[in-house]
Amino acid sequence: MKRRHRTGYLVLGVLVAHLGLISTQVGTGPGASVLHVVTFGLLAEAQRMVSSTVAAGRDLWEGYVSLRGLRRENIALQETIARLELRVQSQDALAQQAHSLERLLELDREIELLTLSARIIGVDATPWFRTVTIDRGVRHGVRLDMAVIAPGGVVGRVVGMPGMRAAQVQLIVDRNAAAGGLIERTRVPGVVVGAGDGASLRMDYVSNLEDVRVGDVVVTSGTDGIYPHGLAVGTVTAVERGTDLYKSISVEPAIEFNRMEHVLIVTNDERLAAAGEVR
Repeated sequence: MKRRHRTGYLVLGVLVAHLGLISTQVGTGPGASVLHVVTFGLLAEAQRMVSSTVAAGRDLWEGYVSLRGLRRENIALQETIARLELRVQSQDALAQQAHSLERLLELDREIELLTLSARIIGVDATPWFRTVTIDRGVRHGVRLDMAVIAPGGVVGRVVGMPGMRAAQVQLIVDRNAAAGGLIERTRVPGVVVGAGDGASLRMDYVSNLEDVRVGDVVVTSGTDGIYPHGLAVGTVTAVERGTDLYKSISVEPAIEFNRMEHVLIVTNDERLAAAGEVR
C-alpha cells in the first residue's frame, strides 16, 4: 500500500511540473505566458496594497500636521480675542470713570459749595462698619467731620484724624452714623441713622401724627452742623405707626455705595462764607 501511495504522489508531482513547463510556453497574448500573467497580477495586487497603505499613512500624517496647525491657529485666535476683550473692558472702565467724573463736575458746578474732589482708594470690608478711604488728606485741607457727597446725594463724613494724603470716610449707612433730615414734601424733621445692616437707613424721631408716605424724599436739614442743607439722603420705602410716640420709617439710600469711585469733600459752604459764618 505504501509503495502505491508513493507512486501516486510521484506521478502527481511529475504532472504538476509538466503543467508548469507547459504554462510557461503557452501564451495569453503576444509575448506573454500564463505564468507571467499570474505573477504580474500577484505583484500588482501587492503594489496596490503597499500603495494604499502608504497613501493612508500619508493622509493620516498630513491630517495630523493640519490639525496641529489648526490648533496653533485656534490658540492664537483665542489669545487675540482675550486681548481684545481686555481692551474693550479697559475702554469701558475708562468710559465709566469719565462719566463718573463728568457727573461729579456737573454737581460741583451746580451746588453753592466749595468742594474738593477725591478718589476712593480703599473700602472697609467689615459688615458692621461702613467706611472708605479717599486720596485726600491734611495737605489738601481735609479736616475731621467734613461732609462727603456725590452726584446722588450724601455719602458720609470724614472721621478720625486724616493723614497727610488720605482720610477715612464714615458712610451714612454705617450703624453709628447719623444726620439731620427732612421729609422734603412736608418739611417734617427727624434724624437719619444707619439701620444696622450696613446697606439701608431709617428715620427716627418723627411723630406718629406727621404725614409721611412711601416714596417721600428725605434730604439733609443742616441742623447737625456737618451736612449742608438740602442734599438728598434717600427715599422712604416703608412707614409704620410706632408703639411709642414715633413712626418706624425705612429709607433707601440715594447713593449706590458699592459703585462709587469718586466723591466731593465739602470744604466750606459759600453761603455761610458770605455771611461771615465759616466754620
